[in-house]
Amino acid sequence: MSARFTIKKLGAQGDGIAETESGDLFIPFTLPGETVTAARERDRAALMAVLEASPLRIEPACRHFTECGGCALQHFEAEAYRQWKRDKVVHALKGIDCNIDELVAGAPHTRRRVVLAARRTDTGMLLGFNRHLSPEIISISECPISLPEIVAALHRLRALADLICATSKSFRMAVTVTGSGLDVAVHESGKLGEHQRRIASNFVLAQGFARLSIDDEIVIEPRKPVVMFGSVAVAVPPGAFLQATEAAEQAMAEIVGTHLRRAKKVADLFAGCGSFALRLAAKSEVHAVEGDAAALSALDRGARFATGLKRVTGERRDLFRRPLTFKELNAFDGLVFDPPRAGAEDQSKQIARSDVPLVAAVSCNPVTLARDLRILIDGGYQLKSVTPIDQFLWSPHVEAVALLEKPRRRRG
Repeated sequence: MSARFTIKKLGAQGDGIAETESGDLFIPFTLPGETVTAARERDRAALMAVLEASPLRIEPACRHFTECGGCALQHFEAEAYRQWKRDKVVHALKGIDCNIDELVAGAPHTRRRVVLAARRTDTGMLLGFNRHLSPEIISISECPISLPEIVAALHRLRALADLICATSKSFRMAVTVTGSGLDVAVHESGKLGEHQRRIASNFVLAQGFARLSIDDEIVIEPRKPVVMFGSVAVAVPPGAFLQATEAAEQAMAEIVGTHLRRAKKVADLFAGCGSFALRLAAKSEVHAVEGDAAALSALDRGARFATGLKRVTGERRDLFRRPLTFKELNAFDGLVFDPPRAGAEDQSKQIARSDVPLVAAVSCNPVTLARDLRILIDGGYQLKSVTPIDQFLWSPHVEAVALLEKPRRRRG
């Protein structure tokens, strides 16, 4: 049964919040000031109709919006949306004295990596994204956040999903645009028989895909998927972490590179396949530390076959279990760290004790970034700036790059 609600504000995930006698009610796809009807279930409600629309409500860019759960905010006017996203960083860093720059805006049709959901049904293969807060898969025919190469291949990817499906359950298909073609990394699709493998391999060859892997095992790789990090070509392993858009990666790399330009020896912690390390190596010696062996190997190969780089060394190390100590860090005069969403609390404590004069902290989670920055500031670092970056367009997620400095103590 639906009821009438007034939206007071937006929540952290982009849902509208209505205040009720029993507490806040979260209603997706609504905006502050709107009057709506919605069907309530505990602290959430499904939007039924917008009775009084906000002047900031605009026509969404995608026909699947509100069904597909991939985007939360396509209905929000662009400037107001960007301000809301910047405010997420401002709110998370409340109590920390710092200059927060304007948001580096994201653009449609730039997402180079998407994770699609797939499942075989009685009516055919579903391929798309999950409905908002639901396991139901919404099959898509367009996606305005993604690069055109992904959208143009949706029907072929659906056919491939059908060929490799060996389960009645849903499975994931990560699709990445590389310089060599589409890299398709499938997870939990079931065990393929030899006949299925041959058919899938022939399909990949015929369609010009660069690689098909299933549960990190390469089924066929007609061409090594190559990504450029600055001027360095890197053949990335199956399922490798990459920044979602090339433009956001470049913006972050420029901010970090400018901050560390005077550093002769730089540590890159949580280095991945080298998106920062290999760019920084154009001017500085770089020690890259990463827990994933395949990613570190890709970084190392990229460095060895590149020209014009300073010395690049690599170290496989789980920085959550064994962070670099402050004594180890003191060998460097610059440092960048880009951890997963959980942040880098223990590593930050070691950085805080170190004498590294220039530090760049990159984060996809403003909450854990705020915690890590507080540790660094309490350790004597001065926070110079924070730049929010909209890498995940129309979603509640926001990237940020924080730059810090510490006067270097003289060692006796």
